Amino acid sequence: MKLLQTPEERFKNLPDFPFEPHFIEVDGINIHYIDESTNQEEVILLMHGEPSWSFLYRYMIPILVKGGYRVLAPDLVGFGRSDKPTEQDDHTYKKHVEWMTKWLKLLNISNITLFCQDWGSLIGLRMAIENQERFDRIVLSNGGLPTGVGLMSNAFLKWREFSRTSKEFDIGRIIQNGTTIDLSDEVLKGYNAPFPDDSYQAGARIMPSLVPISRDDPEHRANKKAVKMFREWNKPFITAFSDSDPITRGGDRLWQELVPGAKGQSHTTIKNAGHFVQEDKGLELANLIIKFIRNNPSSP
Repeated sequence: MKLLQTPEERFKNLPDFPFEPHFIEVDGINIHYIDESTNQEEVILLMHGEPSWSFLYRYMIPILVKGGYRVLAPDLVGFGRSDKPTEQDDHTYKKHVEWMTKWLKLLNISNITLFCQDWGSLIGLRMAIENQERFDRIVLSNGGLPTGVGLMSNAFLKWREFSRTSKEFDIGRIIQNGTTIDLSDEVLKGYNAPFPDDSYQAGARIMPSLVPISRDDPEHRANKKAVKMFREWNKPFITAFSDSDPITRGGDRLWQELVPGAKGQSHTTIKNAGHFVQEDKGLELANLIIKFIRNNPSSP
């Protein structure tokens, strides 16, 4: 597997992003993560999706740290400061789950509250249900665990086709199209920072095609098993979906009905927010997570 590493100078002077980089090697791949903390006992794990990176959480991290938590925000393989396999065939759903699970175990963290969105949920929910002893709570936003059963939204199918066929794949512009606010040129540059040219974009290009949309998908069985296991998840679980995301709209109801730990929780619809809800409503989300943790203390 050939890997590319984005030159570090691409990440200098990014707006509102002063965080020190950390790296762990997994299967010969350097995985980058942010690790900010005032408390080692309660961990908040922020899992980004595609084609974003941990830059998406720059507004939320300081609030969560000030709230008294250790905050981890990794970059998926192929994104952010993490190494980037150059071939689309190097990326599979299974590999991404395995890579991030190994990262989690190498850090040896527990007492985790997971916040996940987009591909961060496809990977993060698998990590949580397959390593339940490490996770205390889950906040799900604009995501889920597709099994290939049922219809996908037209918005997703159009996005999947665009990722396969478009000659230009401007990451910053894609993020902008998934928000309800106007992003500055500096912020757009920040989202484009990990990708100096097309050779760095194999992961960003292929990820939409790795979402299971049929029973023939190689991860159909694994996700079906995971969903079944979530029917026995009694730990606290809330949804915080956006009101203006055409890709995942309505998906929160499934999880509210499926997961025992979701019963009686204060599920929220984030108003005036698009797919990348962290960009639109980071302050609101961070405070929601803190309130959720405090209302659902860990068992002794």
